[in-house]
Amino acid sequence: MPSPKHVPVVIVGAGPAGLLLGQLLYQAGIDNIILEQRSPDYVLGRIRAGVLEQVSMDLLREAGAGANMDRHGLHHHGIELLFAGQRHRIDLHGLTGGKYVMVYGQTEVTRDLMQVRAEEGLATVYEAAHVQPRDYDGEQPRVRWEKDGELHEVRCDFIAGCDGFHGACRASIAPERIRHYEKVYPFGWLGLMSDTPPVSKELIYVNSERGFALCSQRSLTRSRYYLQVPLSDKVEDWSDEAFWEELRRRLDPEARERLVTGASIEKSIAPLRSFVCEPMRFGRMFLAGDAAHIVPPTGAKGLNLAASDVGYLSRAFIDYFKNKSTHGIDHYSEQCLKRVWKAERFSWWMTSLMHNFPEEGAFHTRVQEAELDYLVHSRAASTSLAENYVGLPMA
Repeated sequence: MPSPKHVPVVIVGAGPAGLLLGQLLYQAGIDNIILEQRSPDYVLGRIRAGVLEQVSMDLLREAGAGANMDRHGLHHHGIELLFAGQRHRIDLHGLTGGKYVMVYGQTEVTRDLMQVRAEEGLATVYEAAHVQPRDYDGEQPRVRWEKDGELHEVRCDFIAGCDGFHGACRASIAPERIRHYEKVYPFGWLGLMSDTPPVSKELIYVNSERGFALCSQRSLTRSRYYLQVPLSDKVEDWSDEAFWEELRRRLDPEARERLVTGASIEKSIAPLRSFVCEPMRFGRMFLAGDAAHIVPPTGAKGLNLAASDVGYLSRAFIDYFKNKSTHGIDHYSEQCLKRVWKAERFSWWMTSLMHNFPEEGAFHTRVQEAELDYLVHSRAASTSLAENYVGLPMA
């Protein structure tokens, strides 16, 4: 396709953050182009999060991409914490004045956004190689890329870096202009997906002597399970049978009895890290989603943080193009980072609470036990967990 000479917004990255931003801008009449270094099949092949906060649901509906979510997503009004061999339910709905989360996979979110963008005939360039954001400190940023051996370039008013942790946008920033905060955890999550009914109607977070486990789901017939494993483990070390046997050992007797096993349709190990870069704006380039921050998946915040970044950024761009106001873009980084750090805190806390940390010793284990006992028997503590889990409101 021929490259346009000028587009108001160039979005780098066609994951859910970039696609959602593109659709929100389109709904407001703001033209944009999306550049993605991978193929559509590769993007859809990323198996990621599946729990949506109210903010994310509202933004998908605003973008015109919420119909399938509303038709097929599962409303969850609570979660269960399993520790010391017993399960305890956290009533998200009752503790937050009626809020809930939606179980709807990131793959489905991405597919829905791709579909509505394709239906509108909007410009998306897949397999765009060597993407280079340029001149974003000036008045006329440019983005250059290669496609099928040809060099392309487009001028724009703004660049949105939605291209993930290893993307070109953050990598283009001079090191002295950016500050990184990072914590790497000493374990990973071994995940298995299977076409089997979930073991429970709601997610079960497990703290056991053998390590953390999570019983999650994507639908009434597709389950997603996770086990805490050492970073030294490899996927090929784990047969399906070994996975199911270890999961059983970490569950309570009732869950063991109800567990339906089957062949895996996807299996992978993901390391856990907490990461934030500051600021999130550099001249006329703005970072969003995994390009700016990573959370461990324990708190179900990764996709939701990306969505709220995009919510702030779309408002800022719309205010600029419609009202000639720079207020939103001037305060984008500060506004996002307030919410980001609260989500980072919650995800770190959930990770610290539910996982085994052998190097911390017996004192840490006993403190975990005391905190879990306090959490499930204190309405105030349960409310704090519930408020953060369903998602804090956007300012």
